Amino acid sequence: MKQIDAKDMDFETLNRKLRESGEDCAVTGCCGQRFIAAGMSKIHITIDGIPGNALGAYLNGASITVRANTQDAVGDTMNAGEIIVYGSIGDAAGYAMRGGRIFVRDSAGYRAGIHMKAYHEKVPLMVIGGSAGSFLGEYQAGGVIVVLGLGEKGRRIIGNFPCTGMHGGKMFLRGDCQGIHFPREVTAKPVEASARAELEGYVREYCALFDRDAEAVLDSPFTLVTPASRNPYQQMYVAN
Repeated sequence: MKQIDAKDMDFETLNRKLRESGEDCAVTGCCGQRFIAAGMSKIHITIDGIPGNALGAYLNGASITVRANTQDAVGDTMNAGEIIVYGSIGDAAGYAMRGGRIFVRDSAGYRAGIHMKAYHEKVPLMVIGGSAGSFLGEYQAGGVIVVLGLGEKGRRIIGNFPCTGMHGGKMFLRGDCQGIHFPREVTAKPVEASARAELEGYVREYCALFDRDAEAVLDSPFTLVTPASRNPYQQMYVAN
C-alpha cells in the first residue's frame, strides 16, 4: 500500500498522486482537501485526518475509509463504490447518489440523501449509526436510507421536515418514530416480516464494520417510510 503524506498538499496534487499510484493508498495528514478521489475506481484509499467537501464525488467503484469525521457533500453523485466513515459526516451526504454505499458510524448533518435515486440494479445505500439532521431524504427518488439512532438516549433520531418531496426508495428508522411529523406524500409504518430480512442485512453489515452488537441493535422496533401510493412526484427525477 502506497503511503501519501497530504500535509500542506492541495487537493489537485493529492488527487494526481492517488491516480498515479497504481495501487491502494493510505493518506495521512489530511486537513480539508476537497474532492478527494472524485470519479475514481479500482482503488482503496484509507484517510487519517479530516477530508474537505465532496469526498468521493462521482465515485465510480473505488472504496474509501475515513478514520475521522468528514465535511459536507460526501459521495456527491457517486455512481458505485463504498465510503466508510469512522465518525460523523456534514450536510448533504449522498446528494444525488445513484449507486454505491455509504456507512457512517456516528451522525449526519442536514439533507442527507437529498435527491438519492436508483435505476435497475443500481440501488444506493446509506446507513447512519447516530442521528440525521433536518430534511433527511428530501426529494428521495430511490435507494435506501437507514438511521439507527445509536447513542441518542431518547432524543429524536432525525430532525424536522424528513422525506419532503420523497417519491421513491425507502427509509428504515430505528424506533417507533412517535412525535416525528412526516409529510402527506409518504407512509410511515412498523417494519413487517417481509422487509425484516432486508433491514437485518444492513444492520449486521454496519455492526460488523464498527464492532457493534447487532442483536442489541435489532432488538428494537423499526419504522419503514415509503412514498404513498398516490403521489404527484411519481415521474419526477427518475429515468424511464
